Amino acid sequence: MQQGSAKKILSSLLKAVISVGGLAYIFWKVPFAEVYGHWTAQALPWVLLILFCTVFSMAIQANRWRGLLLEEGKKIKFRTFYAYIALGYFFNNLLPSGFGGDAVKTIAFGKRFGNIANSVAAVAISRVMGLLAMFLCFFATLPFVVARYDIPAIYTGAVCAVALVSVLVIVGGLFSDKIKLPSGLTAKVPFLLKLQDAFSIYRGYKKAFLLSGLDSIWLQISSIAIHYAYFQAVGVPVDLATITVFMTITITVSMLPISINGIGIREGVNVSLFTGLLGIPADIVLAAALIGYIPMLFQAAQGAVVLIASKNNQPQNQNV
Repeated sequence: MQQGSAKKILSSLLKAVISVGGLAYIFWKVPFAEVYGHWTAQALPWVLLILFCTVFSMAIQANRWRGLLLEEGKKIKFRTFYAYIALGYFFNNLLPSGFGGDAVKTIAFGKRFGNIANSVAAVAISRVMGLLAMFLCFFATLPFVVARYDIPAIYTGAVCAVALVSVLVIVGGLFSDKIKLPSGLTAKVPFLLKLQDAFSIYRGYKKAFLLSGLDSIWLQISSIAIHYAYFQAVGVPVDLATITVFMTITITVSMLPISINGIGIREGVNVSLFTGLLGIPADIVLAAALIGYIPMLFQAAQGAVVLIASKNNQPQNQNV
């Protein structure tokens, strides 16, 4: 076995251990029998709202991706972008990294429509713009939350650090053509030059870039509504400002590449925030947090349908 493959397997095993260990610890402290009792019939309308917002969010992501592909995107039907978004979520929820689905959908889309570089740039910018929109909502609501709760500095520090990195990434991407890459590197990987051009082209398409930012804001509003519905579903309303701040902290910490898609980490952070600061019983917090797996499974199920359909209909028509 090659050394690189061995390291990758070891890394995946460590992530699995952390995720399983995190879940085992949290359910050792809070027995699952105390959790599922909070799932009652009153949760159903909120679950339906969650599923609606999930579809809306996926549609917004598809529209943002299509817009960032500029004139090429207009030639391709909207439902094709939605299908690839669903396909990405299918792999995101199966692979140890939350970014695996992005790679799958981007490369598959690029190969199909003949422009991998532009597809990679559009998806990368979409991802970072989504983070920036999330951080914008976070900093807008943070003053209202810190006035009431003593949020640990490590959490706000982590958000600030990732926000800064996101800004640097988006600026670096837009001006990547100004960076002179070593000739030896570009000779071996000529795709890097195409990627530089693909990123920098958005400096000349400010409207498309700004519209992607607007889509990202709508996406965050939908995400906030989903997280708000989690607690409504278990009968413990939490105000929107607190939901926004705690949601951002949880997502940011869950992004750390130390577990399988944040599993085991996400639940621990939720209990730390909602129980530790708001005093909501841990079993109720976990009942709300575990509802979060419903939209994930819903997204993965849509992706599975796309994957099966694509295998059954090859070769596909370009404007599916």
